[in-house]
Amino acid sequence: MSIDIARAAIERPVNTWLIILTCLIGGLWGLSTVGRLEDPAFTIKQALVITPYPGATAEEVELEVTEPLESAIQQLPQIKHITSRSKPGISEIEVEIKDTYDGNTMPQVWDELRRKVGDAQKTLPEGANPSTVNDDFGDVFGIFYAITAPGFSDREILDLAKFLRRELLTVTNVAKVETAGMRTETIYVEVSNARLARFGLPMAEVLNTISSENRIADAGAVTIDDRRIRITTSAGFDSVPAIEALRIGRPGSTEQISLIDLAEIRREPTEIPDHLVHFNGMPAFTLAISGVTDANIVTIGQAVEARLAELAPRIPLGIEIHPIYEQHKVVDQSIDDFIVNLIISVSIVILSLCLMMGWRVGLIVGATLLLTVLGTVFLMRVFHIDMERISLGALIIAMGMLVDNAIVVAEGMLINMQHGMNGKDAATISVKRTQLPLLGATVIGIMAFSGIGLSPDVTGEFLFSLFAVIGMSLLLSWILAITVTPLFGHLFLKVEQTGEDPYRAWVYQAYRKTLTATLKARALTALIMVLLTATCFAGFGLVKQAFFPDANTPLFYIHYQLPQGSDIRSTERDIGEIDAIIRAKPDVVSVASFIGRGASRYMLTYAPEQPNSSYGLFIVRTENLDPIPALAAELKNELNAAYPNAEIRTERLMFGPGGGAKIEARFSGPDSAVLRRLGNEALDIMRADGNLIDLRTNWRQKELVMKPVYSPERARIAGIGLSDLAQALQFASTGIQAGTYREDDKQIPIVVRPPDAERRDAKQLRDRLVWSNADQSYIPIAQIAEHFETVSEDTLIHRRNRVRTLIAQADPLPELTADQAFRRIRAQIEAIPLPSGYRFEWGGEYESSTDAQTALNAQIPVGFVVMLVISILLFGKVRQPLIIWLVVPMSVCGVVIGLLISNQPFSFMALLGLLSLSGMLMKNAIVLVDEIDAQIDEGKHGHAAIVDAGVSRLRPVFLAAGTTILGMIPLLTDAFFASMAVTIMGGLAFATVLTLIAVPVLYALFFGVKAEAAAK
Repeated sequence: MSIDIARAAIERPVNTWLIILTCLIGGLWGLSTVGRLEDPAFTIKQALVITPYPGATAEEVELEVTEPLESAIQQLPQIKHITSRSKPGISEIEVEIKDTYDGNTMPQVWDELRRKVGDAQKTLPEGANPSTVNDDFGDVFGIFYAITAPGFSDREILDLAKFLRRELLTVTNVAKVETAGMRTETIYVEVSNARLARFGLPMAEVLNTISSENRIADAGAVTIDDRRIRITTSAGFDSVPAIEALRIGRPGSTEQISLIDLAEIRREPTEIPDHLVHFNGMPAFTLAISGVTDANIVTIGQAVEARLAELAPRIPLGIEIHPIYEQHKVVDQSIDDFIVNLIISVSIVILSLCLMMGWRVGLIVGATLLLTVLGTVFLMRVFHIDMERISLGALIIAMGMLVDNAIVVAEGMLINMQHGMNGKDAATISVKRTQLPLLGATVIGIMAFSGIGLSPDVTGEFLFSLFAVIGMSLLLSWILAITVTPLFGHLFLKVEQTGEDPYRAWVYQAYRKTLTATLKARALTALIMVLLTATCFAGFGLVKQAFFPDANTPLFYIHYQLPQGSDIRSTERDIGEIDAIIRAKPDVVSVASFIGRGASRYMLTYAPEQPNSSYGLFIVRTENLDPIPALAAELKNELNAAYPNAEIRTERLMFGPGGGAKIEARFSGPDSAVLRRLGNEALDIMRADGNLIDLRTNWRQKELVMKPVYSPERARIAGIGLSDLAQALQFASTGIQAGTYREDDKQIPIVVRPPDAERRDAKQLRDRLVWSNADQSYIPIAQIAEHFETVSEDTLIHRRNRVRTLIAQADPLPELTADQAFRRIRAQIEAIPLPSGYRFEWGGEYESSTDAQTALNAQIPVGFVVMLVISILLFGKVRQPLIIWLVVPMSVCGVVIGLLISNQPFSFMALLGLLSLSGMLMKNAIVLVDEIDAQIDEGKHGHAAIVDAGVSRLRPVFLAAGTTILGMIPLLTDAFFASMAVTIMGGLAFATVLTLIAVPVLYALFFGVKAEAAAK
């Protein structure tokens, strides 16, 4: 005997009210305490392995450092991809872990990576520094400030940065604080070649003396009267005058000279900085703050602001803190906007129900819906699912299915009470008749999203909360529909028993006539539906394709890149000029510029550019989104004309994972010249198409390199080795670091170099002097190097999975999607002939989208098998589930029509909307088919049962579809959800017709129901 859930809910109201209060109070508690984020967190499964190899060329770094390290790293079974950049003097290896490893297992994976890299150190060449593994590469600093301090010295600014960092680290739930862009100081010891030669001092003697005098060394300990007394030496230099007073002995004599007699010593800002930051044209440094992973970023941001306000009296006047990005404010505003949208959606649903079913039924169903939403928020808090864009969007996506359960039960109760039943009996019959079909349909609706929940890739992780929230909300809606809705109906429904047919209204009669006509012409109706579906499937090729849309944050990037190898001071000069041009535009609010590398990772979808002296980045903020497309295009054209030697491209912020060029053609093989030729062929095709912009390759340009033509015979006669020549050239150009000056917690390099007049002119390199140990004197470099030759060489060698890989990159015109541009050039680039040993593959958005859909498609069969099994178990037969599944493909008709009319692309979010649509459609079809079977079991003839069941389901189906469509309206203005909203709205509008026409027609065809037999 089955449990009478509805009667129990009415007769034992305490239990039901307990459920109501749990959802109500728990939901309010959840709203006030649930974590808040802008976007759902996803694990960046990448780490950097950085290995300096001073003095080596890019090719030497590749062969001697990158290759052995990659060989060791690839032995880890967790590796998905290894990409590397070999540059002069440094190897950068980026390790990406397989999608099957989640955030909880990553620390162990990084430990194994460190062990592998550590074991490989013995294979590295002499002169290579130890490798460092940076697994904090993906840390997000969501609170990002620029600090300007006009009139303050570099030393004072550095002290300020340390003070702010130290104080903000004391704020509750602040995990990390990163500062960047401060100008460092260097102590320069400038010695002319003439003085060195006159005093007969070898450069090595100067370097060793400075280094040894400032080195901290253990001086041992002695025992005195049973006490162990430690011996310490002086701490080295304690001021610049102490360095000046340093005595240097002349080789072969007892003479000594002071360093001040030999050199000019100055403490000043580092001549060639590695990173600079400006804000609104003023020198600045950045302060980036990240929170503990599971903490509420809004609370953290408010605490940081409060702490900065407390520190204000201790911060000198003139220092200003400017926000570049404040995630806590963005999140707070986004969540508030979303909650408003949610309230609007719920209000629309309740109002629609009140108008269509009467205010009593409308309020009953609306109250059930409200409890479902609050109960879902309560469960989100319990299961630590944050309130963010995806999880809140899931509630709106599920709105139609959430309200459908309660509508079916309330509609059944209303009709039964109109037939003369009391509240308890009406609830019992309504719930008993629909509880299993509704449960099965609810589970089917959940399983339609299982591909997302089970997808192991980064997109699946990004969208997991969608699956989780939809699953929780739908199951909760079913529970409340069979418990709370009957109780509310029993208490508040007042129905007059007129004895009249509840389906006498003209709408029902019109539908009855239409359905009867289509059943008579069932073959023609089925043919029309098949042709229409086939036409829409063909029309799907006209729909634009996209991955994730542009974000709605009013920021955009301008990337500026001079030819590879440009001096950072040249980059800074141009960036300063461009900064003024940007700020002069009327729609610009602020401009933050970064020179020499990208910004700190201030949002999850931003991938910082690695150090590169020729690179500059602008983060431009506007008042709102509207002016960005025109402003970005205007600046791009204006700057390209003004700076023809630079690559300048603009970029919009994107929702979801991704980043980089939208279109990438990857060529892999052993020879760099062949790779460059293949890349240029691909770029020529892209350029000729005319719909692609920002054409470039990741290898950039070759750099000019000066090489002395070294004569080993002459060098041996002079007693000079190649390392002596290298040291002499380093001293003559950039200088040599001889030691470190310690000042409190600062370490300032001491660099020995010639005066400006001797360093600035490259033509004088042949006349520079090198110490000969054999002659104990200096000789000109020209005696061992006949001349200097200038050659170009690759200084940025990229590899992918241990093979040299060049990527030809481009972006589509703003009016085109990446897919549209990609289709135009795909065949031509794939037709490029490849030499033996070379291969080609696509990257960019095509690869990201393909990988995401492949991961999703790999899991979808599991969900659909479960859906199929449930549909068969519900009926215990085959033909009924077959009818339901045949209707699903027809929903594409409304989707295609909606997307084409609205000009929205079929994005990844639209794909999720299509999955949601299939769940909604199957749910309605299941309940309708079950109603037909039930009426046939009661003795009705097949034709009458089909028509009567369709009429009885008319209002619930239209209400569920109408409320869902109306509830989607607020999402049309949200860039992230717009395409999904259009997909659901268009598809559901058409699916309503499918449910009420196609299902009865297919049922009549499959079961051979004769229309004329109804009259007999």
